[in-house]
Amino acid sequence: MSFPSQYASEVRKRRPRQAAEQTREQAIRAAVAQIAEVGFHKMTLADVAKRTGISQSGLLHHFPSRAALLAAVLEQREQDDREFLFGDGQVPLGWDAFEALVSLAARNTTRPDWVAVFVRVAAEATEEDHPGHDWLVAHYDGARRWLTDAVESGIASGEFSPEAPTALIVGNTIAVQDGIQQQWLLAPNTVPLVQHLRQHVDDLRAAWGTHPSHEVQIR
Repeated sequence: MSFPSQYASEVRKRRPRQAAEQTREQAIRAAVAQIAEVGFHKMTLADVAKRTGISQSGLLHHFPSRAALLAAVLEQREQDDREFLFGDGQVPLGWDAFEALVSLAARNTTRPDWVAVFVRVAAEATEEDHPGHDWLVAHYDGARRWLTDAVESGIASGEFSPEAPTALIVGNTIAVQDGIQQQWLLAPNTVPLVQHLRQHVDDLRAAWGTHPSHEVQIR
């Protein structure tokens, strides 16, 4: 069966792009697995290429350096989380923002490699010369701004007490989220990630919420 030439041409043009995108995605997954195991500093392009099933020169065609590969990994992580948290275009504010973090924790229990990437890179990237340093600074800045808006919106709407200490709530929530993730990675069978964050949010509601009837959450 023959096709008009313009259709055959489109198929031929698409296949290389599709193959290139598939290879790129596979390389990112391979990099995630290796960073989760050994961290960025010990990640090698040779090992990532081997896991991807391509030559090192083939990998360099997509990612010209380790830093470029790390940037792609971190960008993918941010994109996945943004789509999960804000995929419908609505930014959850008030208590909805804190409930979204509990939902994100539940999702993260299904993808330990990504959690390990964050934990390892966050530890390494406190150094200013680390290629992930700017990403880490931006990550925490964005998290603080979002949760700050969430609390301030909650105060304005009457969900939060006017006396709610915004900076303290925001800082402690980020600390609990990151700290419990690290403990969960070390002992996933004994540290209940979701329940810890669930309890933190419930405690915040009990201390600073204005609707006691909303304090009981489904566990």
